[in-house]
Amino acid sequence: MSKTGFDARHDGNAVPPSADSPDTLSSSAALLFAPVDKRAFGAAIGTAVGISFFGATSLVLLLSPENSLPLALMGEYFAGYSVTWSGAVIGLGWGFAVGFCAGWFVAFTRNLVLAVSLFIIRSRAELGETRDFLDHI
Repeated sequence: MSKTGFDARHDGNAVPPSADSPDTLSSSAALLFAPVDKRAFGAAIGTAVGISFFGATSLVLLLSPENSLPLALMGEYFAGYSVTWSGAVIGLGWGFAVGFCAGWFVAFTRNLVLAVSLFIIRSRAELGETRDFLDHI
């Protein structure tokens, strides 16, 4: 079985594991509840936002600057940004920085909520198992 939880056939197509395999639930649950890497998620979101800022500015500069989106307003929030080629590069940097912080925070929050939820579920399950402990003495 591969890392993805699917068995590879000889023809190269992947098939899902059978329901009677003992590690089906545990491997899929492990992937479902795995924590998200905060730096990697932040870098991915930062790259996407930075490229979006650069692309939007470049698109405005290449097509028609007079009938375009009011991107100059981003200069009010991001120091040094303007609707120019140098502003596009500055927007790329600001977009990466803001996107990284937002992505890192989202991953941190998701990991925290997941950890607290799993702790509560596990605690309730353990409490349910030991509820009738004194009845057996």
